[in-house]
Amino acid sequence: MPHVPRVLVQLLVAITLCTQVMVSGSSVQARTYQDLVTLFDQFLEFERPSLKEGAPDYTAAALARKLTRLKTFQARLAAIDPAAWPVEQQVDHALVGAVMNGLNFDLRVLQPWARDPAFYKSLWTGQSDTPAHEGPSHHALVELWTYAFPLSTADQSKLATQLRGIPPLLAQARANLTGNGRDLWITGTGTMQQQIADLDALATRVADAGPDLTKAIAAARGATTGFVTWLDRQAPSKKGPSGIGKEHYDWSLRNVHLVPLTWDDEVAILKRELARAHASLKLEEHRNRHLPPLTAAASSEEYQQRAGAAVSKYMAWLKEKDVLQVDEYLEPALREHVGSFVPLERRNFFGIASHYEPMTLFAHFYHWFDHAWMKERPHASSIRRRATLFNVWDSRSEGMATAMEELILHAGYYDDNPRAREIVWIMLAQRCARGLASLYAQANQFDIKAAKAFQVEWTPRGWMRPDLDLLGFEQQLYLRQPGYGTSYVTGKYLIDELIRERAQQLGDRFSLRSFLEEFNAAGLIPVSLIQRELTGRKPVEFNKHVEVAVGGLRAKH
Repeated sequence: MPHVPRVLVQLLVAITLCTQVMVSGSSVQARTYQDLVTLFDQFLEFERPSLKEGAPDYTAAALARKLTRLKTFQARLAAIDPAAWPVEQQVDHALVGAVMNGLNFDLRVLQPWARDPAFYKSLWTGQSDTPAHEGPSHHALVELWTYAFPLSTADQSKLATQLRGIPPLLAQARANLTGNGRDLWITGTGTMQQQIADLDALATRVADAGPDLTKAIAAARGATTGFVTWLDRQAPSKKGPSGIGKEHYDWSLRNVHLVPLTWDDEVAILKRELARAHASLKLEEHRNRHLPPLTAAASSEEYQQRAGAAVSKYMAWLKEKDVLQVDEYLEPALREHVGSFVPLERRNFFGIASHYEPMTLFAHFYHWFDHAWMKERPHASSIRRRATLFNVWDSRSEGMATAMEELILHAGYYDDNPRAREIVWIMLAQRCARGLASLYAQANQFDIKAAKAFQVEWTPRGWMRPDLDLLGFEQQLYLRQPGYGTSYVTGKYLIDELIRERAQQLGDRFSLRSFLEEFNAAGLIPVSLIQRELTGRKPVEFNKHVEVAVGGLRAKH
């Protein structure tokens, strides 16, 4: 071999190393976990749009540039090999990938800024029970529920500043909204009409406010009213479907929400669960046929008494039966959201259930435990500490809240009130009915009218009333956010699978409390990633298992 000068060797090595670390314009390849954290922080900053005339920029040109730049972030992530990292850090790597895929999906397919007028709702009067808002929302929201009334001078100024962003945003929206989905357009118009009512209520609430806030509210109302008028004028031309189709649905399910299922799998699972819920209800009714019927709370005083007693009983039961570690902050977190008495004629599905037996609804308020844990026991990983974007958390958040409804039934909570068990099965049937309807809507087999009718038909006892707002709200949300309507039931299904697997792994060492503690400690991340962290089994293997598990149940509507 001929002699090669040492300086040339060094130069060749340097060139080779530089080639290895150059990734899509990034001069340094990230190789450590801290590099992943830094990349994610940079991505979150990148994800937020710049401002255009005082409002977030959702113009087509800006979003085309964002899609191009997103590829650089995804390439940088792909260049990080986490194979040698601890499993918890591998999970974080996968979670970052899911969030990046969420932005990719929004930019390529969902495009709420172009298809969905409800995307431009700014004023939010209440806190979501989930980690973040359900469904797509813009980046300049006015979270009215975070303010303390009467407003201080500083808060009046802050609120006025936020409200001044509404007129330029809605002016921009008229050019951005080019979609042809009729159901999204019509329901989104209703959402924006509600913003007018909410602004009117705010104006009344702050009638003594200074001139800056008063003017800002009036300007926001005027802009919203004009926007609704514009939406109404455009409505006759909107004649297209609003669902994204099975292929896009499957991509989002697997790559954004990390749910190892397909549209067909979810149809099969929800059909099976709908049948199980109806059959179980009939068995409960037979078993309880000689018992007196449940009676609903008939006054505000009776409702508050029942709700308060239910929370006390529930927290004591969780502790006595060794279900959860009952930290002192959990009970106040639940009591804050027990609701109030609603007259029968205005009582929606969940109101009917809670007026008969509060805990049939309150068990789903595991959501508020999650909020409390996020505050009091934040995750060590900064990647998991915040609510992930694009509702990536839905299988965990809604799946666990739904699972808790049936979990406490089987664990004996209603042994002293057997009739309440019937309501648990009605709750599950309703969640299956609305989830199936949302699947057919995303596949464009149903329009929203048919989806609502299906949900009403398959909810037992006529409890899903078509004349109340809840029905329209639910099907609109699930049309706006593909996969959300099914996450309650399929998330629960994945949790059942995880319980089965952990019980098999641990044998006699398995306990419900230990399972829930390790499950909760993983944070609000997709159930498939919790499975990866708890069992050590890779998600690709899990995907294969699920395909086999539901393969024989597939059915088409």
